[in-house]
Amino acid sequence: MHELFSERRYLIPFRGLLLPQIFTDTLVIGGGAAGLRASVAAAAHGDVIVLAKSGDGTSASAWAQGGIAGAITGDDSVEAHIDDTLRAGAGLCDEEAVRRIVSAGPERVRELLEWGCRFDRDDTGSLQLAREGGHSAPRIARADGDATGREIQRTLWEQARATPGVRVFGECFALDLLTAPGGEGGGCMGAITHHPRYGLQMIWARATIVASGGCGELWRETTNPPGSAGDGLAMAYRAGADLADMAFMQFHPTTLYIAGASRTLISEAVRGEGATLVDRSGSRIMEGVHELGDLAPRDVVSKAIARRLNQSGDTSVFLDARGVDGFAARFPHIAERLAGFELDASRDLIPVRPAAHYMIGGVRTDEVGRTNIPGLYAAGEAAATGLHGANRLASNSLLEALATGEAAGRTSEEMRESDNAWGVAPRSAPVGINSQIPLPARGELDVDDVRTSLRSVMWRHVGLVRTGEELGDVCEMIDFWARYTLDKVFDDRRGWETQNMLLVGACVVRSAQWREESRGCHERGDFPGERDAFAAHDLWRRGEASARTEPVAAATV
Repeated sequence: MHELFSERRYLIPFRGLLLPQIFTDTLVIGGGAAGLRASVAAAAHGDVIVLAKSGDGTSASAWAQGGIAGAITGDDSVEAHIDDTLRAGAGLCDEEAVRRIVSAGPERVRELLEWGCRFDRDDTGSLQLAREGGHSAPRIARADGDATGREIQRTLWEQARATPGVRVFGECFALDLLTAPGGEGGGCMGAITHHPRYGLQMIWARATIVASGGCGELWRETTNPPGSAGDGLAMAYRAGADLADMAFMQFHPTTLYIAGASRTLISEAVRGEGATLVDRSGSRIMEGVHELGDLAPRDVVSKAIARRLNQSGDTSVFLDARGVDGFAARFPHIAERLAGFELDASRDLIPVRPAAHYMIGGVRTDEVGRTNIPGLYAAGEAAATGLHGANRLASNSLLEALATGEAAGRTSEEMRESDNAWGVAPRSAPVGINSQIPLPARGELDVDDVRTSLRSVMWRHVGLVRTGEELGDVCEMIDFWARYTLDKVFDDRRGWETQNMLLVGACVVRSAQWREESRGCHERGDFPGERDAFAAHDLWRRGEASARTEPVAAATV
């Protein structure tokens, strides 16, 4: 990895004591489900500031269609949900994390209901539960058919805003985490941020929770909202936090694929209601591929689609939902989107193909959200909890967001009575932190060109199937772009995001190079099959040239 990735501690130059100072007990970076749930939990023991990158509530959580998984009926069990999660994770799940998070599912769903979340119900008034890929039973609670994330996000926003002590800073971009001056090993003391109206600000906190979501924007084809650039992963890496399992980006098998249109997720719940994947001739794609057929785990379905596309030379396969009764009523938002392209699921095949969807890797945490940096926690998609292993089970993401957000927010109370490991109390006084970055000698830079080039090469060579030779080429390209991009000082979000994307992209590629096997949603064309030597988590830290490994944790009794 180019030395600039290790040398650059902060994105911008600043003199901390000359900037506006804000103080809080807990700082939450991210306004999605994980961040909002963390804020409610943290407010029980102090003041909270939530940094929301957008001002309109846009987040990957709000875009989630399928639902939230939880064993909430007598016909299901937590143990069955655990088994399904471990099976999908292909040997890399930390069983203790799986047990803790899955066991919290019923409580988190009941909590949402108490807060006014409007889940779909059947004629008897009971929750209407759906089944999705990899699940052995119907256990997916949905809202408005295909708008579960939007409804959960609404519920959490209202709850957070009604919670005393919680302040939400909208349109606020977190540039970097603040760590104690004097080298590596210090604790986290908050973040330096930028707001369009108020400019740069230093926000000091006893505890900081990174809940900033994933990095789907790294790939040309993605279901993620704009701005999912991996900012939280990048700032945690620069601060010295461990990133884990970065090779594992899950590709959703079915996104609407129409040239010139933004990619729209077609929920897995559509296949749960009976839709099937077919090629142009009408042949079933998943027939004979997996015992669960079209409801196989996402990595299996995505790879089957990729193989069929390679064999046929077509640009799309199709989702046949013509046999789904009442499609428009069950999936109103998908039906509305299709209608914009004069498609009707009751009569037309829906062109689909895989797209980058969910980052399984992230900031490595323990079972309650702690990272290797005192005072720094992570939750949701930004965290590598060990829940998903090598492949996420459908609808476990909203469950993870709520369960890990609650755990991190609750656990962060430990910093309230602490000296924060660096001997100062930032709640009462700022610390002198300065960033010295020399002005670059090179000329102007077309940031959008770098961004487009990075996304294209990540899609072509770090997508569904990778090879060592191609990964090596991508490493060289990213290092080249880094030489004339990371030395720049930008004053806008587009530039900062692009720098973050280069750093996170480099970590993804290095992790994929290291993992010389095919496991879960990571496939190497030159190393088919799993290998025992790689049945471990790979950890990456700023300043270290190669990966460290951590064994997969079994449950403790």
